[in-house]
Amino acid sequence: MLTPPERLPAAILVSLAAAVLIAFSRRQPNVREAWTFLAAAIKLGLVASLVPAVAAGQAVESAPLTLLPGIDLHFRADAFGLLFALVASTLWLITSVFSVGYMRAGSYAHQTGYFAWFAVCLSATIGIAFAANLVTFFIFYEILTLATYPLVIHFRTEEAVRAGRQYLAYTLIAGQCLLLAIAAVHVIAPGEGFQPGGFLAGRASAPVLTVLFVLFIIGVGVKAGIMPLHGWLPAAMVAPTPVSALLHAVAVVKAGAFGCVRVVGFVFGVDTLHGLGADVGLAIVASITIVAASVRALGEGHLKRRLAYSTIGQLSYIVLGAALGSAAALAGAMFHIAAHGAMKITMFFCAGAIYAKTHLEQIEDLGGIGRRMPVTMGAFAVCALGLAGTPLLAGFISKWNIGLGAYQADRPVFIAVLLVSGLLNFAYFTPIVRAAFLGGNGDTRVDEARPALTVPLALTALAAIVLGIYPDAGLGLYHLAWEAARSIVSPDSRGVL
Repeated sequence: MLTPPERLPAAILVSLAAAVLIAFSRRQPNVREAWTFLAAAIKLGLVASLVPAVAAGQAVESAPLTLLPGIDLHFRADAFGLLFALVASTLWLITSVFSVGYMRAGSYAHQTGYFAWFAVCLSATIGIAFAANLVTFFIFYEILTLATYPLVIHFRTEEAVRAGRQYLAYTLIAGQCLLLAIAAVHVIAPGEGFQPGGFLAGRASAPVLTVLFVLFIIGVGVKAGIMPLHGWLPAAMVAPTPVSALLHAVAVVKAGAFGCVRVVGFVFGVDTLHGLGADVGLAIVASITIVAASVRALGEGHLKRRLAYSTIGQLSYIVLGAALGSAAALAGAMFHIAAHGAMKITMFFCAGAIYAKTHLEQIEDLGGIGRRMPVTMGAFAVCALGLAGTPLLAGFISKWNIGLGAYQADRPVFIAVLLVSGLLNFAYFTPIVRAAFLGGNGDTRVDEARPALTVPLALTALAAIVLGIYPDAGLGLYHLAWEAARSIVSPDSRGVL
């Protein structure tokens, strides 16, 4: 039986081991996919086993592994990291079911590589979640960048290769900014790990800290889709739909948003950023991204690309919550990692099920599809309402807390951003749902995609409903979000409840 500290590296390594086994099982598809499911189940079990200790306020920590003098590979499961790891590992298991159905339905080539690289991506994601210091975070952050590239170019078409090059250009340049910032921090505060409330206060002059903060935000902001660093994300929609779900709901963009909160709350600290005035700048950039991405989504006729611009806007809710710096805003930002994950992965599953069944991708062609595929489009409609912030759905919980946090931080102007964004969400999702159920030629045949595609999207849509009614259901994600937020905000901070 593994001890809790031993479960941290085990949770990271299990899918890495699966990737090797998958690669050796290329001639046995059933065995290959069995490794995927087994690794996903073990990973989720290992991560979930840490909940009781962390929810009780303990941080589970492994022994550091020294790479170079003063540079350690170090893992710790705190409340925020565990929340991210739970979301990623749960959604990987569900996405694995959908992936098998999708890849088999299309009889796509390169399936062994697809499942192997998917497993590597999940190893990197859990490494990011459990990283106890910036060096460990950077190593797994860059592994995730490289492991995602083969998935983006999976179809090997000219368009896919071009999107892959664009993805690497954005993310690798951002990685150099992140590396430069981490190197500077190592000089200023050698050996420091992530600390609730940050550890850079008083360690350098205000101009130096401001430059470092900009470098950090560029480094993590590319994956988080902050404008104008977002260009790779819509282009990457050329990838298979389960990869789009990985990019948007499970790993890549969530790693960027996770990184933003880590930098704000565990490297600089909300009070330090407030003293620099950097929190206002970040909040303004996030607000512009929220509104501009929503407006851009209005004019996008391709379903997956409209969902991509929706993701860009939705991720900046997390960035905005971190920038506001109050306990409620931080808790809302953290919970939105789970809420958005459940809702957006459902919508990409729906897009994938529609494509697998009908090969339709343009919104204008979806008239009447809701009568043919009522479960699929019903799930889509539920999550569209949730992303717009409708009460009793998961998106309302996170956005309510961010809005409350804006009020607590004495910045009510950002509540207006949330309201405008919600209206824009309704504006770009409503035409899809209306056309699906009220448009078309009156065809009333029910012709859903195969169960391997329909069951996962029904489960994740159900999760969006359950988290909206009882946000602490299951693994206690809402409690973990508040536990982490309260650890960041000091009793004498401007963000106290």
